[in-house]
Amino acid sequence: MGAVSRKVKLVLLCEDSQHDTFLRRFLKALNWDTREMRVARVRAGMGSGEQFVRTRLPIELKAYRQNRNRVAYALVVMIDGDNQGVKGRIQQLTDECREFEICMPQKGEKVAVFVPTWNIETWLAYLDDQDVDERKADYPRLERPRECKRHASVLAESCRSGELRQPAPASLEAACHEYGVRLRDQ
Repeated sequence: MGAVSRKVKLVLLCEDSQHDTFLRRFLKALNWDTREMRVARVRAGMGSGEQFVRTRLPIELKAYRQNRNRVAYALVVMIDGDNQGVKGRIQQLTDECREFEICMPQKGEKVAVFVPTWNIETWLAYLDDQDVDERKADYPRLERPRECKRHASVLAESCRSGELRQPAPASLEAACHEYGVRLRDQ
Protein backbone atom coordinates (compact mmCIF):
# COMPACT_ATOMS: atom_id res chain seq x y z
CA MET A 1 0.00 0.00 0.00
CA GLY A 2 1.71 3.22 -1.14
CA ALA A 3 1.33 6.73 0.14
CA VAL A 4 -1.26 9.01 -1.43
CA SER A 5 0.30 11.35 -3.99
CA ARG A 6 -1.78 14.53 -3.61
CA LYS A 7 0.13 17.57 -2.35
CA VAL A 8 -0.12 17.90 1.40
CA LYS A 9 1.79 19.84 3.99
CA LEU A 10 0.90 17.74 6.98
CA VAL A 11 0.36 14.01 7.39
CA LEU A 12 -1.19 12.55 10.54
CA LEU A 13 -0.64 8.86 11.21
CA CYS A 14 -2.75 7.71 14.13
CA GLU A 15 -4.75 4.88 15.59
CA ASP A 16 -8.31 6.18 15.61
CA SER A 17 -10.72 9.10 15.38
CA GLN A 18 -9.89 10.33 18.90
CA HIS A 19 -6.18 10.60 18.00
CA ASP A 20 -7.09 12.25 14.68
CA THR A 21 -9.39 14.82 16.29
CA PHE A 22 -6.97 15.59 19.12
CA LEU A 23 -3.98 16.04 16.79
CA ARG A 24 -5.94 18.26 14.38
CA ARG A 25 -7.09 20.54 17.18
CA PHE A 26 -3.67 20.58 18.87
CA LEU A 27 -1.85 21.49 15.65
CA LYS A 28 -4.48 24.05 14.65
CA ALA A 29 -4.10 25.73 18.07
CA LEU A 30 -0.36 25.94 17.29
CA ASN A 31 -1.10 27.71 13.98
CA TRP A 32 -0.59 24.76 11.63
CA ASP A 33 -2.71 24.91 8.50
CA THR A 34 -4.77 21.74 8.71
CA ARG A 35 -6.53 22.27 5.37
CA GLU A 36 -3.68 20.68 3.40
CA MET A 37 -3.54 17.58 5.52
CA ARG A 38 -3.87 13.86 4.98
CA VAL A 39 -4.84 11.48 7.76
CA ALA A 40 -3.89 7.84 7.80
CA ARG A 41 -5.76 5.87 10.46
CA VAL A 42 -7.39 2.51 10.71
CA ARG A 43 -11.08 2.53 9.86
CA ALA A 44 -13.44 1.53 12.65
CA GLY A 45 -13.77 -2.23 12.91
CA MET A 46 -10.83 -2.88 10.57
CA GLY A 47 -8.30 -4.15 13.09
CA SER A 48 -5.76 -2.92 15.57
CA GLY A 49 -4.95 0.79 15.45
CA GLU A 50 -1.59 0.14 17.10
CA GLN A 51 -0.65 -2.44 14.46
CA PHE A 52 -1.82 -0.11 11.67
CA VAL A 53 0.43 2.72 12.88
CA ARG A 54 3.38 0.39 13.44
CA THR A 55 3.22 -1.14 9.96
CA ARG A 56 2.33 2.12 8.19
CA LEU A 57 5.15 4.20 9.71
CA PRO A 58 7.90 2.94 7.35
CA ILE A 59 5.68 3.75 4.34
CA GLU A 60 4.98 7.28 5.58
CA LEU A 61 8.63 7.91 6.49
CA LYS A 62 9.70 6.84 3.01
CA ALA A 63 7.09 9.15 1.44
CA TYR A 64 8.21 12.00 3.70
CA ARG A 65 11.82 11.58 2.66
CA GLN A 66 10.93 11.42 -1.03
CA ASN A 67 8.98 14.69 -0.86
CA ARG A 68 11.09 17.39 -2.49
CA ASN A 69 9.36 20.18 -0.58
CA ARG A 70 10.02 19.01 2.98
CA VAL A 71 10.41 22.57 4.23
CA ALA A 72 6.62 22.89 4.51
CA TYR A 73 5.92 19.21 5.12
CA ALA A 74 5.58 17.39 8.42
CA LEU A 75 4.58 13.93 9.63
CA VAL A 76 2.94 13.60 13.04
CA VAL A 77 2.46 10.13 14.49
CA MET A 78 0.37 9.16 17.51
CA ILE A 79 0.29 5.65 18.91
CA ASP A 80 -0.85 4.50 22.35
CA GLY A 81 1.90 3.25 24.62
CA ASP A 82 -0.38 0.68 26.25
CA ASN A 83 1.73 -1.39 28.65
CA GLN A 84 4.92 -0.67 26.63
CA GLY A 85 5.33 2.98 27.61
CA VAL A 86 7.08 5.54 25.43
CA LYS A 87 10.47 3.80 25.25
CA GLY A 88 9.00 0.36 24.58
CA ARG A 89 6.68 1.65 21.85
CA ILE A 90 9.46 3.68 20.20
CA GLN A 91 11.61 0.54 20.20
CA GLN A 92 8.81 -1.39 18.48
CA LEU A 93 8.50 1.35 15.86
CA THR A 94 12.28 1.34 15.37
CA ASP A 95 12.27 -2.44 14.91
CA GLU A 96 9.43 -2.21 12.38
CA CYS A 97 11.26 0.48 10.40
CA ARG A 98 14.51 -1.50 10.52
CA GLU A 99 12.74 -4.43 8.83
CA PHE A 100 12.05 -2.13 5.88
CA GLU A 101 15.54 -0.59 5.99
CA ILE A 102 14.09 2.76 7.01
CA CYS A 103 15.60 4.86 9.80
CA MET A 104 13.46 6.43 12.47
CA PRO A 105 13.21 10.25 12.29
CA GLN A 106 16.57 11.96 12.06
CA LYS A 107 17.71 15.33 13.37
CA GLY A 108 16.25 18.13 11.29
CA GLU A 109 13.28 16.11 10.03
CA LYS A 110 9.82 17.42 10.84
CA VAL A 111 8.61 14.05 12.06
CA ALA A 112 7.16 13.87 15.57
CA VAL A 113 6.06 10.71 17.36
CA PHE A 114 3.65 11.11 20.30
CA VAL A 115 3.03 8.12 22.58
CA PRO A 116 0.31 8.63 25.20
CA THR A 117 0.68 5.99 27.90
CA TRP A 118 -1.53 3.95 28.47
CA ASN A 119 -3.69 5.82 26.05
CA ILE A 120 -4.83 9.31 25.13
CA GLU A 121 -7.49 9.18 27.85
CA THR A 122 -4.64 9.48 30.36
CA TRP A 123 -3.65 12.79 28.74
CA LEU A 124 -7.26 13.98 28.59
CA ALA A 125 -7.71 13.30 32.32
CA TYR A 126 -4.50 15.21 33.09
CA LEU A 127 -5.62 18.10 30.87
CA ASP A 128 -8.87 18.11 32.90
CA ASP A 129 -6.72 18.96 35.97
CA GLN A 130 -6.68 15.42 37.36
CA ASP A 131 -3.57 13.79 38.76
CA VAL A 132 -2.98 10.69 36.65
CA ASP A 133 -1.05 7.46 36.95
CA GLU A 134 0.29 6.20 33.63
CA ARG A 135 0.26 2.65 34.98
CA LYS A 136 -3.56 2.77 34.95
CA ALA A 137 -5.51 2.12 31.77
CA ASP A 138 -9.00 2.93 32.96
CA TYR A 139 -9.44 6.68 32.42
CA PRO A 140 -12.83 7.37 30.86
CA ARG A 141 -13.29 7.98 27.14
CA LEU A 142 -14.99 11.10 25.89
CA GLU A 143 -18.51 10.58 24.57
CA ARG A 144 -17.55 12.17 21.26
CA PRO A 145 -14.00 12.65 19.95
CA ARG A 146 -14.70 16.32 19.16
CA GLU A 147 -15.09 17.05 22.88
CA CYS A 148 -11.28 17.17 23.13
CA LYS A 149 -10.99 20.69 21.71
CA ARG A 150 -10.32 22.36 25.05
CA HIS A 151 -7.87 19.59 26.02
CA ALA A 152 -5.90 20.15 22.84
CA SER A 153 -5.91 23.92 23.42
CA VAL A 154 -4.59 23.50 26.97
CA LEU A 155 -1.81 21.24 25.73
CA ALA A 156 -0.94 23.59 22.89
CA GLU A 157 -0.56 26.49 25.32
CA SER A 158 1.52 24.33 27.69
CA CYS A 159 3.81 23.21 24.87
CA ARG A 160 4.09 26.79 23.59
CA SER A 161 5.08 28.08 27.03
CA GLY A 162 7.24 25.06 27.84
CA GLU A 163 5.43 24.48 31.12
CA LEU A 164 3.17 21.60 32.08
CA ARG A 165 1.30 21.49 35.39
CA GLN A 166 3.16 19.18 37.75
CA PRO A 167 3.09 16.30 38.22
CA ALA A 168 2.75 15.77 34.46
CA PRO A 169 2.62 12.35 32.82
CA ALA A 170 6.08 11.43 31.50
CA SER A 171 4.60 10.57 28.10
CA LEU A 172 3.05 14.04 27.83
CA GLU A 173 6.33 15.71 28.79
CA ALA A 174 8.03 13.64 26.08
CA ALA A 175 5.39 14.72 23.54
CA CYS A 176 5.85 18.43 24.35
CA HIS A 177 9.60 17.98 24.03
CA GLU A 178 9.12 16.16 20.71
CA TYR A 179 6.90 18.98 19.47
CA GLY A 180 9.47 21.59 20.48
CA VAL A 181 12.40 19.78 18.88
CA ARG A 182 10.66 18.57 15.71
CA LEU A 183 7.79 20.90 14.84
CA ARG A 184 8.01 24.24 16.60
CA ASP A 185 9.52 26.16 13.68
CA GLN A 186 6.96 25.31 11.04
